[in-house]
Amino acid sequence: MKKLVIVFLSVFALASAFLFAAEAIARRYTTNFPLTENPISEKGNWINGGTVGLDWYNVQTNGRMAFGTDNQGSYTDPTAVLAGTWGPDQTAQATVSTVSQTNSLYQEVELRLRTTITAHSITGYEINFRCLPGTASNRYVQIVRWNGPVGNWTELNSTLGPGLKTGDVVKATIIGSTIAAYINGTRVLQATDRTYPTGSPGIGFNYGCNGTYGNFGFTSFTASDGTVSSSVPNPPTHFVISAQGVKPEGTL
Repeated sequence: MKKLVIVFLSVFALASAFLFAAEAIARRYTTNFPLTENPISEKGNWINGGTVGLDWYNVQTNGRMAFGTDNQGSYTDPTAVLAGTWGPDQTAQATVSTVSQTNSLYQEVELRLRTTITAHSITGYEINFRCLPGTASNRYVQIVRWNGPVGNWTELNSTLGPGLKTGDVVKATIIGSTIAAYINGTRVLQATDRTYPTGSPGIGFNYGCNGTYGNFGFTSFTASDGTVSSSVPNPPTHFVISAQGVKPEGTL
């Protein structure tokens, strides 16, 4: 009986180790925008607000960064999210490029979480950072929920923020119902909302900045979730179950 218990516990330990390794694997996408594309595609990995959403505008790339396209109409932010199915707990992180900052335009870099783009509808969460220095009195960070039709949005929280400069790293996370914004690893804002449980991470840029979109954008972007990847590791093989327990094949 004791030997049978040992065999069971050994098999259980191996199975548990395998499942833990599988659960630790998250879906991940990373890019430094090496292509020149309008709209951004990267071999079909992106869904755009103009091409698919119709009422918004697309994101473009120039081989060095991603940035917005000129647009018309209020709240028609150039927006793009990653294709495919993503788990609900998401992280989006990007490196900022910002030059010729100005108070006269609301130049924002935006991270998207749990966002879905369909014809005439974008739902999900936008975390935006205004591209102004830390000395500007009207700099800000916001967490906003998009409710579907263009112009239909709800501010969940906002703060002054520390400002932005080229090379800063912005990050947004959503875990359960908690949404958080970070700049260079420091949390600067948090909000809670349960409206949208699914969707994709992505990027965007504020509307109304025509002629200056080349002045602010992202030079790199990484997104991940907390789901089991389709590339689940294979279970351990070449083991033999004997009365003495589980041993590698070929051993005594």
